[in-house]
Amino acid sequence: MTTPSGVFAGQTVIRAEGFLVSDMGGDKVMMSVSTGKYYNLGQTGGRIWELLSEPSTLEGLVDELCTEYEIDREACERQVTAFLAQLTEQGLIQIRSDEA
Repeated sequence: MTTPSGVFAGQTVIRAEGFLVSDMGGDKVMMSVSTGKYYNLGQTGGRIWELLSEPSTLEGLVDELCTEYEIDREACERQVTAFLAQLTEQGLIQIRSDEA
């Protein structure tokens, strides 16, 4: 799945509510309280989830991840954008436009 890198630009990303989260062997796993569905975010996805404990922007997430990991900024932005798109599709995060 390819997602344009500008999809989340200028928007705030926030966690959706209603999930139980736990660490299992370094991976973040979640369960939806309403559906009982499980999600494994992995290690890097789990780190993104931790960073979303406070509302953030794509740019803020990429800035933080680039300081923590040895990754090219453009590659990081592409990967984080694709991951956020998956989280959005699953209802795990919500996107707010900062323009309103």
